[in-house]
Amino acid sequence: MNQTKKLPARFRPETQFELRLTPAVPFRANLESEFEQLKNRLLAERLAAPAKPELTAPLRRAANEAAAIAWVSLFPLLVFPALFEEKSQAAERQVRRQARIYEHTRELVVTA
Repeated sequence: MNQTKKLPARFRPETQFELRLTPAVPFRANLESEFEQLKNRLLAERLAAPAKPELTAPLRRAANEAAAIAWVSLFPLLVFPALFEEKSQAAERQVRRQARIYEHTRELVVTA
């Protein structure tokens, strides 16, 4: 029922080739360093422009969110500035909106 048949092994002449490994880690480390420098520079410029302390935390959060999204793209150094611009504008709109809501609710609480 269960028969095994031995096959003779035939080997060809040995083939040799040269394998050159290119380390990906140093390049990624350089890219990470450049990416962090870009992120810090753009964030510092954005924080210096409108000297509003209430924008500090939302802008840092926007930079981190944009960095997280850009880092998984193929070209993070190209993608990050546009993402950061969008996220920081959204953060500034949110801070202005919160300030308006605070003003309106403060008036409601004072008059009540």
